Amino acid sequence: MKKLVLLSSLIFCFMALGQQTHFLRDYAQTRGFMLGRPTQAIPTPDGSAVLFLRSKPRDTSLALYEFDVSSQKIRELLTPEQVLGDTPETLTPEEKARRERMRVSSTGFTNYQIFDDGSRVLLTLSGQLYVLNRSDNTVKKLATGTGTLLDPKFSPDSKTVSYVLDNDIYLYDLSTRTERRLTTGGTAQKTHGLAEFVAQEEMSRFSGYWWSPDNQQIIYEEADASGVEVWHISDPAKPDQAAQPFYYPRPGKTNVSVKLGLIAGTGGETTWIRWDTQKYPYVAQVRWEKNGPPTLVVQSRLQQELALLKIDPITGQTTPLITEQDSTWINLHPDAPRWLQNHKGFLWVSDLAPGPQLELRDPTGKLKKILVPSTQGFQRLVSTDAYLASKNPMSSELWSLPGHKCLSTTLGQNSAVFSKDNSIFVLTSSTSTQMPQTTVHKSNGKLIGELPSVAETPPFVPQVKFGKTTVIIRPENFDPHKKYPVLVDVYGGPGHNHVVLAMRNWLLDQWLANQGFVIVAIENRGTPNRGHDWERALYQNFGSVPLDDQVSGLQELGKQFPELDLSRVGIFGWSFGGTMAALAVLKRPDIFKAAVAGAPVTDWEDYDTHYTERYLGLPQDNPKAYQEASLLTYADKLEHPLLLVHGTNDDNVYFRHSLKLADALFKAGKDFEFLPLVGQTHLVLDPAFTEKLWERMAGYFRKHLVQR
Repeated sequence: MKKLVLLSSLIFCFMALGQQTHFLRDYAQTRGFMLGRPTQAIPTPDGSAVLFLRSKPRDTSLALYEFDVSSQKIRELLTPEQVLGDTPETLTPEEKARRERMRVSSTGFTNYQIFDDGSRVLLTLSGQLYVLNRSDNTVKKLATGTGTLLDPKFSPDSKTVSYVLDNDIYLYDLSTRTERRLTTGGTAQKTHGLAEFVAQEEMSRFSGYWWSPDNQQIIYEEADASGVEVWHISDPAKPDQAAQPFYYPRPGKTNVSVKLGLIAGTGGETTWIRWDTQKYPYVAQVRWEKNGPPTLVVQSRLQQELALLKIDPITGQTTPLITEQDSTWINLHPDAPRWLQNHKGFLWVSDLAPGPQLELRDPTGKLKKILVPSTQGFQRLVSTDAYLASKNPMSSELWSLPGHKCLSTTLGQNSAVFSKDNSIFVLTSSTSTQMPQTTVHKSNGKLIGELPSVAETPPFVPQVKFGKTTVIIRPENFDPHKKYPVLVDVYGGPGHNHVVLAMRNWLLDQWLANQGFVIVAIENRGTPNRGHDWERALYQNFGSVPLDDQVSGLQELGKQFPELDLSRVGIFGWSFGGTMAALAVLKRPDIFKAAVAGAPVTDWEDYDTHYTERYLGLPQDNPKAYQEASLLTYADKLEHPLLLVHGTNDDNVYFRHSLKLADALFKAGKDFEFLPLVGQTHLVLDPAFTEKLWERMAGYFRKHLVQR
């Protein structure tokens, strides 16, 4: 009988393991069950239709679709296959790097633009430009020059397409089908019209040129990387291929020098825009809207001072409208300023204590009224008529402006895009029990229809219990009488909320819990949406405050939930979360008994200037802050199992980081494991890697926390 029971138990275990492995394969091949869902939905300017991109459930290639508002019918406008046929899509290294910065992991039509009258659409595929006529679905390929083509745009009058070709700006006349060069002298070291690395990676600014509303002028960026270190990325598995060079500015070292120039749309001499570039070397944002003058947001190098400048489009002279200062740092809000009609002034997001707030400013920059105070949990400006805010930091809600009516109906994560005439908007919503859904609404919030998804449905809904700053996920076959080993899913870094009401975020955690663990996640000080002081608490304290909060949060959960076995705690994370996971097992071996650290920053002197100096200052001024935050400082303290995982082609957190920690651990005589992901970047996109990585991680924690 005992043998029969044991055999039955083994059969059950193998069946469960097969089901769990099947889930991982499905999750990986569907990109977390997100493939097949509408993305990048944009209403036409008049609100008569909504265009969107969508792939098949297990295909990353995006095609273009249209939702007709009046009939609510869907039609397919264009697929990549109709353009390329059987020819495979190809990308230049520059385009791959740009997509990495934008966190774009799809293929096919990954972006598009709509003509101002809505009649035509501009698309890019394999470095070539295409214009689609919506009325008859005809497609024309633009005969552009050869080379690396980036950042195409329609001119405001829709008669011209602009783009950067081999580091200079070009214009393509749609009526004469001719191309002409606007700027000259651009090189890989001194580019014209392109956003530099830190602008893309850290400021969410992906463009380096801007049209005037009247179509007469262009402001463009000249980014000079002279003196900036050149780092190279090569694939160790392909030694026959040349390494790719990247200008990578490190803390305390030379940054890219940025200038802005004004040039007529017909060409000619450049008028350079003048401001104190020594005081404000960072160009965070440029805006040129129909209802206001061109403006420029600049930052000091340590990002403790920010200025909004008005630009004279004739002389290039600038006039300050707003200046803000903070003893730690000031966050950027790329959604403001937004100029209002009839010279009423502009909307501005102030980031000073006690937290971000939405303000109405007069044309000179003087504060007229606080429209949304920080106490309302203001998060982001969506349009001149709407914003995102929530008193619950785990959610975001869409609100009208003016009127302050809540336009979203679900408690969770919401985002929206409005038509130019503000007659309709597209709302994408997700909750803790619902995958993202995209719906179309009238301006008052009334539902018009839904953009259909063809995505596969996850096989379960994660059983997530939310606290004020925590999440706990139990196995589906949870036994309240048992003690379970605990795994901490950690991020912990600034600028990102980890504990959020979004089902897709917890699918893998539920799978991992089903392997016999209880998963917890904890929001520590330093994360956004909980006020100025909460967020700034980690200033120059990367190596202490986040980890201290994770420990105290874990201990509090242990008091509330007796099933948590705090003598068997593991921790895992990626990027900053990878740093936190490694730091936890190195610095607090009394709490954390095993760790999996993915793509960790191990030495902050090897990360980029804009991110690192914002939180730690300059290394020459604050060496103790860098030393405390460095994993190398604690390498000789390792007592428990540590698995390092890193993509060999990572151009965000370079592979060098894990190599340096591995070297320090080896020299200290410590045992650890190192898993290089060959050919992968900071975004691990290959489904085979995703599946096997999570299998490996589950097995690693079973070995060291369950079977020990």
